[in-house]
Amino acid sequence: MTEEAKTSEPQTHPAVSVMGPGDGEMIVLGTTRMRVLEDGSHTGHRLAIAESVLAPHTQGPPQHRHARHDEGFYVLSGTVRFTVGDEDHDAATGTLVMVPPGTPHTFANLTDQPAVMLSTFTPDLYVQYFRDLQEALAGGRPLTPQANIDAMSRYATEPATDLA
Repeated sequence: MTEEAKTSEPQTHPAVSVMGPGDGEMIVLGTTRMRVLEDGSHTGHRLAIAESVLAPHTQGPPQHRHARHDEGFYVLSGTVRFTVGDEDHDAATGTLVMVPPGTPHTFANLTDQPAVMLSTFTPDLYVQYFRDLQEALAGGRPLTPQANIDAMSRYATEPATDLA
């Protein structure tokens, strides 16, 4: 068989993943609902994607840094305030915010309307962090600042304490 014939044969690939409007794992963290669209299991753990709905007046996490993954946020509706270091950015519908490893950041919905974001995590490392938080809340454990820091540390993330 020639080299050309070998490459034209059907290749075995992972199955295509299709996530419909009502599909996906739902993670509820207080007033924030996150629907996991891709947890990394269909991308070789290179990429995870989630849709998050932030209720009005939702404060986000404390400013933090990821050591091993990029995080992207695309605002689908509403306005989200991103704080990066000591700079605030009000991201309206249609805005993309990319946060590389090591960059301190947080976000909040300071408005009277819900905000919806599509988030990416490359690699998929951080999805399990949100699952851990939900599990703690479901188990009746309070989500104290220290509990949050402990969960972050399991996923190569730390609070940006120099900005507190």
